[in-house]
Amino acid sequence: GCRRTISAPAAAIHKTAATVRRRLTAALHSATHLLQAALRKVLGTHVEQRGSNITAERLRFDFSHEDKMTPEQLKQVEDLVNDAISRDLPIVCEEMDVETAKNSGAMGLFENKYDAKVKVYTMGDVSKEICGGPHASRTGELGRFKIKKEESSSRGVRRIKAVLER
Repeated sequence: GCRRTISAPAAAIHKTAATVRRRLTAALHSATHLLQAALRKVLGTHVEQRGSNITAERLRFDFSHEDKMTPEQLKQVEDLVNDAISRDLPIVCEEMDVETAKNSGAMGLFENKYDAKVKVYTMGDVSKEICGGPHASRTGELGRFKIKKEESSSRGVRRIKAVLER
């Protein structure tokens, strides 16, 4: 049968589009770390990640918290994330063993089984988490963080959907 081929320019456009999608997804992944740090600051240290889903268009973050967030709390969280973005903090990745990561104060889902070496991503004095990546290289690359929705996901778990506006 006929084989479909992509012309060189079309292949280049496809590769560029894929690169852009990866960059957008990495930026939203970094924003998720800033979001968790802001939620813990505003709502308390009981907040822990319960799940996340990140695409090139938006992030979805599930976290432990009983009550619906107030408009004031949502604004505080948004402002904290946008403050970290405006500070253009470097996003630094270091490899270390799990025990060293824990002792350094890195957040992680410690009931998960980690490899002997883990990556720890640090964003200034705001966030330090065990994570596989990918991430932006600086918070200033992210754009403006905007919460679109906060809702119940399941009992004791809330969900935030958010975007980065360019």
